[in-house]
Amino acid sequence: MLQQTQVVTVIPYYQRFLARFPTLESLATASVEDIMPLWSGLGYYARARNLHAAAQVVITRHGGMFPEAPEIIAELPGIGRSTANAIAVVCFGARVPILDGNVKRVLCRVFGIAGIPGTAALESRLWQHAEDLLPKRLPKQLPQRDLSRNMATYIQAQMDLGATLCTRSRPQCIACPLADICIAHATGRTAELPQKKLRRITPERHATLLVIVHENRVLLETRPPLGIWGGLLSLPELPAEENAATYVEKKFGVHVLAASPPSSKDGFKTFLHIFTHFRLHITPLLCRVSLRPIVMEAGFFWLDLTALGTAALPTPVRRILEELRLSQPA
Repeated sequence: MLQQTQVVTVIPYYQRFLARFPTLESLATASVEDIMPLWSGLGYYARARNLHAAAQVVITRHGGMFPEAPEIIAELPGIGRSTANAIAVVCFGARVPILDGNVKRVLCRVFGIAGIPGTAALESRLWQHAEDLLPKRLPKQLPQRDLSRNMATYIQAQMDLGATLCTRSRPQCIACPLADICIAHATGRTAELPQKKLRRITPERHATLLVIVHENRVLLETRPPLGIWGGLLSLPELPAEENAATYVEKKFGVHVLAASPPSSKDGFKTFLHIFTHFRLHITPLLCRVSLRPIVMEAGFFWLDLTALGTAALPTPVRRILEELRLSQPA
């Protein structure tokens, strides 16, 4: 959950998730449909599917015992080298470096490292620095738990330093314990390092989502497991150049009483939802139908608007349906 999401956002999701899945076995034996409602609103939904798959791998391949070696942890779905190393350090006292975004920023500034972000050359250089800076191994006569404690503290401190002081903008150099040795601070380059990625034009996409309503129910479909909102519930999308009423009647065999454009009193406004790699302009189109079809394609079903709270909905779809629910007559 902490991958690409801040702690303050994660905490309530984490608490609800652990209450529902308190053990590895309970998570591994659950269905993706059970998991998605608890992830709804966190975004990056592939993480939830990977978490589920990883739990199943630990049960089937490792006998229910979470692996301790970082290279084995990195083989689990959705876990890369840095995350695997962080788990191995904090949970098992391994002596390995990490390289998340916060640590990269600290290293680039302290050592004055420039380079194109994401390139193999820069990554290799940063990994080497992270390795060289690890706390030294303790003499054999000292308890190994001391090394484990030191490693976990050191790794957590690296991450916290980047998250709280050496921030992307307005770093608090005056309070930083590394200010005296930081090259970026000494040369006035904190705003330049790390180098920013070359800005690419963000693609713009458009989608019309059909809000097909009968009485107090709305028609939803289960998204494919891969792609945006994978495995979540969404509103059917109107194909380009199709007439809404004609499409709905042809596909679902129901008569459309009214189809409201977004500018109408009974409709919704077009709004923007930003993904990592593109911007999606969403136009909700309200279609009130005379009856609900008895037989539909697999993956489509009717949801009562009173059940929105437990449904696995992506944030934009939940926003649309909450507006619909509030507009319904009491």
